[in-house]
Amino acid sequence: MLERITRRERSDLLIAWLAISIAFSLVFIRGGVTLELFLVFLLVSMVTVGIGFILHEMAHKFTAMKYGFWAEFQKDNLMLLVAVAMAALVGVVFAAPGATLIYGTYISREQNGKISAAGPAVNLALCGIFALLLWASGTVFLPFLSRNLLSLIGMVGLQVNAMIAAFNMLPVSVLDGKKILAWNPVVFAIMIVAAFGILLASYFPAIL
Repeated sequence: MLERITRRERSDLLIAWLAISIAFSLVFIRGGVTLELFLVFLLVSMVTVGIGFILHEMAHKFTAMKYGFWAEFQKDNLMLLVAVAMAALVGVVFAAPGATLIYGTYISREQNGKISAAGPAVNLALCGIFALLLWASGTVFLPFLSRNLLSLIGMVGLQVNAMIAAFNMLPVSVLDGKKILAWNPVVFAIMIVAAFGILLASYFPAIL
């Protein structure tokens, strides 16, 4: 499987992963910047954002390849720069680090819809995993710092993956939601409600 990820693609994924992790870190520490705090949130972001971002793009890639197409992630240097700049200046992450490009002679509406749905579906599944970590942080016997770190990873992972899923489910432009809606409105409705529902609930932990 890994041999299907080219050297250039691995480089693009790594650069995009680092850039959006830095962007999210700048947002999380906004209003109280210390080197130690930044490094903690950078590590947390690399785990949570990194997993969500890479698995999202790889879900697109390998679903497309299952249908016989070639697919490859390509970073967008300008959008990566915009993401970091906006995070530093206004505290907002506009994470559009690039896209997984699909090469083929003909892609049906159903195939395109399923390929598009694979990405946010992975993020929704990750929301469940990080929600379990958040729940476990309050129930397992761990040292105070370890429990707090587990809680932080769970909460950040839950919110970030919900953000990624919700953003990509918007039925506009080249985002996944537009292609999913064109393929199957019922699947689109379920996924967008789930994404925005989890995102809203993540800001009210008592609901979870």
